[in-house]
Amino acid sequence: MKIEKSCGAVVFRKKDYKPQILLIRHVNGGHWAFPKGHVENDETEQQTALREILEETGLSVKVDTAYRKVVTYSPKKDVIKDVVYFVAIADENSSAVAQESEISQVKWVDMNSAVEYVSFDNDKKVLLGAIEHFLNYHR
Repeated sequence: MKIEKSCGAVVFRKKDYKPQILLIRHVNGGHWAFPKGHVENDETEQQTALREILEETGLSVKVDTAYRKVVTYSPKKDVIKDVVYFVAIADENSSAVAQESEISQVKWVDMNSAVEYVSFDNDKKVLLGAIEHFLNYHR
């Protein structure tokens, strides 16, 4: 059994005082989710999340490690994958640009409608927890 690990974040910004969430649509599969990617070399989880967000969206963000959620699943036979998600905060005027090789679309959506976009149930649970954390600590 091969073990893989990725890290990423649910990225928030306040636009005109209204919270928005950044969603990405993957080229492979077309599903909507959050920026994430494989841990490289001796990176920490936070370093991986920051690098992947920058690579996939062009955004520099602040990561809040107080919210840390792990999703475990099997992407293919004989592989178990852990994905660690944090909450991240982007500047109000941040504009994201898709990494064309992996991401077909990036979109800022209203916090209250984000769950309607997210494709997988595990990601919806991560999103709901991240929203609760954001409302409690980043209002």
